[in-house]
Amino acid sequence: MEERRNPRIGVVSDSNLQRLALAQTVKGHGYELGLNTSPDRLDEATLNTAELDVWLVDMQEEDEVFLDRLLDNSAAPILFGLEEAPAQGSRSYPRWERRVFVKLKETVGEPVLEEHLNVLEETEPSHVLALELPAECATRNPDELDLVCVLAASLGGPAAVKEFLDCLPKGMPVAFVLAQHIDQRMQDTLSHVLVRHNGMPCKVAEAGDRLRHGEMLIAPVASEIDFAADGEVLVRNIKWDGPYSPSMDQIIANVTRRFGENSGALIFSGMGGDGSISGPMMQEAGGFLWAQTAESCACASQPDSMRATGVVSFNGTPAELAAHLVEHVRNRVCAIA
Repeated sequence: MEERRNPRIGVVSDSNLQRLALAQTVKGHGYELGLNTSPDRLDEATLNTAELDVWLVDMQEEDEVFLDRLLDNSAAPILFGLEEAPAQGSRSYPRWERRVFVKLKETVGEPVLEEHLNVLEETEPSHVLALELPAECATRNPDELDLVCVLAASLGGPAAVKEFLDCLPKGMPVAFVLAQHIDQRMQDTLSHVLVRHNGMPCKVAEAGDRLRHGEMLIAPVASEIDFAADGEVLVRNIKWDGPYSPSMDQIIANVTRRFGENSGALIFSGMGGDGSISGPMMQEAGGFLWAQTAESCACASQPDSMRATGVVSFNGTPAELAAHLVEHVRNRVCAIA
C-alpha cells in the first residue's frame, strides 16, 4: 500500500497580511506550504509546475484576468471566499483558523502527521528523579476532587507529556484528563507508553470511570465525554464537535463548566490551535492555563496559539511545568487549610 504524502497547499492573495495568516494556518496545521505568492508574481512557469493539491485564493481587489488564468491552467481545486483574517490574538482568530482548516480537511483530507510511539516504548527511564510530594498534599482525601487538569497534546505531545508525568510525585491531589490528537488504534498503546516508567494509573476513559487524584484518563477519539460533579465520566455517544478528535476545545469547555476555578490546562507540543477557543473561558472561570515553551516543543503551533490569546500565565519545559504544578498545588492546599 502506497504511503500517502502530505497535501501541498498554494496560497495566493493580494494582501500581505492575509497571505501571512493563511500561510501560518497551513503550516501550523501540518500541511505542506507549496507556494505563497501575490497574483502579480505568479508567472506561467510557476503556475504550470506548482504540483499543488489545492489553492487558497483570497483577492481584496477583483482580478478576473488572473482568476481566469488560474482556472484555465490548474487541475487542483481552488478555494475562494475566505474571510479576512482577524487580528492575531483576538478571540475570533482561532475560530477563523479553524474554519480555514475545516475547508482544507474537507478538500484534501487531514495532514500526514505521525507519532512514533515505538520510540517511546524503547526509551530508557529518565535519570531525572521525580519531585517529592509536599507534606501538605499527602493527607488530601482521594475521593474529593481538589483540581482537574487537562493535558492537551498533538504532534510531539506524547514525549512531552511522558516527561512531565515522569517528573511528578505519586499521590498528587490532581486528576488528569489527556486530550491527545492520535489515531484511535494507537490509544491503548499510548495509555501504556506514557506511564511505563512513572506508574501512574492510566486508561482510555469509558462510561462509569471516575476522575481520581493521581490518576489520568485519556479522552477517547470516537465519542465526546463529559463529567458529573463527582468526576464520573459521561459518554455522550456523539462525535466531538469540530475538526479534531478528541477536541481539546470541547474537553477544556466541559472541564471548565463542571469544575470552574478547580480546573487548569497544560498545552503541550502540537500542530494547529485546538483549545484556543475555550482557553479564555477557563481563565474567566478562575482556572489556569500554562504552556510548553516553543524551544522545547517538537511543534510549537498549539502552545503558540494559546499564548496568542493572552491567557497563558506560565511557560516552561515539561519538567518545569511539573515543578510549577507541584508548587501550585502545595499553595492551594495551604490556602484551603
